[in-house]
Amino acid sequence: MKISANDIRIGNVLEHNSKLWIVTKTQHVQPGKGGAFMQTEMKELRGGQKLNERFRTADTVEKVFLEEKAFQFLYRDGDDLHFMDQTTYEQIQLPADLVGDAVAFLADGMVVNICLYENSPISVSLPATVTLEIVEAEPVVKGQTATSSYKPAILSNGVKIMVPQHIEPGTMVVVDTSNASYVERAK
Repeated sequence: MKISANDIRIGNVLEHNSKLWIVTKTQHVQPGKGGAFMQTEMKELRGGQKLNERFRTADTVEKVFLEEKAFQFLYRDGDDLHFMDQTTYEQIQLPADLVGDAVAFLADGMVVNICLYENSPISVSLPATVTLEIVEAEPVVKGQTATSSYKPAILSNGVKIMVPQHIEPGTMVVVDTSNASYVERAK
């Protein structure tokens, strides 16, 4: 679907130079001389390459609509991940690098959203947070819990994160999957 350059918004997926790009930043610029333009920062969906592009306000761009479906993670086989469609029960196999660094947070049975373009998987998004157990952390030193300092800890999946001083091994914590950071103690 063709849209005006003025209608480009953050999160839009555009087809530009025969590649798919997601818009990460936009700025409408109106210089003193010349015509106005839309300055955009985009990231390629398949390769991760970044691009700064200027579109005149009179330009049109191709906006792409992606289909998002729920899939259940089944298992990992080397560098391949196996998922099952929640509605048709079809299984698909994807490379682990499509998930990125968040692959460490994939757990058997986890439901993820996979974006498809013309029935071809483009990206995998995990739930925003997961609950995991702390298996290793430095002991609590009396008096240190009064300040808001952090210490390193290792999760049950092997990922190292920074946690508050009062967190001990065996504690269940909520972790943000996008940046592997501590959110809160699990209830």
